[in-house]
Amino acid sequence: MSSQQPTDEPVYADRVYRSSMGFVSGVLLLALTVWLCGDAMLRGSGNTPWIGLAVALCVVPLIVAFTIRPAVFANEDRMRVRNPFRIIELPWAAVDAVRAGYSAEVLAEGSKYQLWSVPVSLRERKKANRQQMRRNAIDRRDPGSSGDPTARGRASASATEPMRANADRIVDELQGLAEVNAARPGAQGGVRVRWSYEIIAPAVIGALLLIVLIATR
Repeated sequence: MSSQQPTDEPVYADRVYRSSMGFVSGVLLLALTVWLCGDAMLRGSGNTPWIGLAVALCVVPLIVAFTIRPAVFANEDRMRVRNPFRIIELPWAAVDAVRAGYSAEVLAEGSKYQLWSVPVSLRERKKANRQQMRRNAIDRRDPGSSGDPTARGRASASATEPMRANADRIVDELQGLAEVNAARPGAQGGVRVRWSYEIIAPAVIGALLLIVLIATR
């Protein structure tokens, strides 16, 4: 007699939200830092190589923390927010709201956490609002200008999709995931926050070393 094994639910890859502009800026800043500090360590004299090492030890983790590191990972059970110095895990049941004002943030268990990887651009938001108003005005003025049924269908579908800034669109997606998945068994639990000592420790050590070297010159 064959025994029937219970089937697990399919596991889907996390959705990842990060700032591509921040990532590119971070890579460029890292390259500049490595070039300057490396030159100081290779060609400098006296305390200069040590100062270059201390600056690199302090600055490189901070560049990574504020540009490359920030990201938001979301699946059907939870959202994981990777900010410069903290990682916040939020099961969907614990999320009260995800919103975007002057910054993107998530509210959970009476606390507020910023989403560093979802920068809010007021300029982009105003541009999207102007485009939406322009499109609405065109639709009201000439709702059936095209004789092609397919073109009319595409126009009708696009008219039902409001123009949104990128940050507002991402926040809407995360809020939708929270509402749809909050009742899942895997989405239960409380918020967990972990400090990123792998970023904090080298930055602090580099800063202290730099202070000592400057003070003893």
